[in-house]
Amino acid sequence: MKARAEALHRFGLVLALVLAGCAQETPIFTARFEAFGSTVDLSIVGVDEATAQRASSAIERDLRQMHEDLHAWEPGPLGYVNEQIPTGKSFVVPPSLLPIIREGQHLAASSENLFNPAIGKLIGLWGFHADTPKCQPPPPAKQIERLVKSNPRMSNLHLDGILLRSDNRDVRLDLGAYGKGYGIDLAIGHLRELGVRNAMLSAGGDLRAIGSRAGQPWRIPIRRGGGHGVLAVIEVRGDESVFTSASHQRNFVYEGKTYHHIIDPRTGHPAEGTQSVTVIHTDAATAGAATTALFVAGPESWHRIARGLGVRHVLLVDSTGTVHMSPSMAERVQLLDKSTEIELSPPLIPAPPG
Repeated sequence: MKARAEALHRFGLVLALVLAGCAQETPIFTARFEAFGSTVDLSIVGVDEATAQRASSAIERDLRQMHEDLHAWEPGPLGYVNEQIPTGKSFVVPPSLLPIIREGQHLAASSENLFNPAIGKLIGLWGFHADTPKCQPPPPAKQIERLVKSNPRMSNLHLDGILLRSDNRDVRLDLGAYGKGYGIDLAIGHLRELGVRNAMLSAGGDLRAIGSRAGQPWRIPIRRGGGHGVLAVIEVRGDESVFTSASHQRNFVYEGKTYHHIIDPRTGHPAEGTQSVTVIHTDAATAGAATTALFVAGPESWHRIARGLGVRHVLLVDSTGTVHMSPSMAERVQLLDKSTEIELSPPLIPAPPG
């Protein structure tokens, strides 16, 4: 935990330096708190301090409540849903979860089920349903094989109004980065209701920014695939989300081998071939789901999956350190190491409906 805290602190310093740029006359209010298991940084521009303080307090309450609501392995609304699913009976879903389940089903189908928040049992089996993963042997092969064969998917969930039933008792919801993105989207909506038009909300480096930073774009650092140092900087202006899924974010080491938390639902093991994926998209929920799906898809299939999800700006670092990018992302990023090996994909044009 100490090493993780120090790493977050170092990255926070880099973020602050990148965002600082030239001194601005417009006051910028900043706040920091904990939610979604990570450090949350909020920057608000262009409102008086009293308004900014009220907005910050409201957003802190929002995100902490959403973290409790969406927690996969502690008591709360999502925990209740996960308790009821194995019964095979219909039950009333907490109203706050209905839209996130519906949208999760759509995103799972659009990603060929590589984004699959129904595999919470697999994630728990690997020991990632803990605040700090333990260094332990991988799960028994037979247990992994059983869950892979059971093939829990979001399509196993059947909504009828406010009633939910699952035809697969091995479904257990773990929303991951998608849940964090959903919470960030709701918080940005609340900021706008409070009169804030220029702000950035970052949770563990995943963020959504609206407006500008006193007339200047928000400058966002992207970590290297292994988590050490900064690979690139992205400028964001208007309304965009920037999310990253990486193998260094949550893992454990056993007998010299590192096992990370991004599980491939097709194999039941941590996905291979990718170090990190960064996506720019309009909403944070889709960006969070997309980074997970594209990480699992890997360097061979990410382009097809991104097209199905309707995302255009993608940067993927494979296991060799090669950076794969869509042309639109290449136009947005400033790589800090000019010797980086780059592979540009064909343009990402969203797949036709149906």
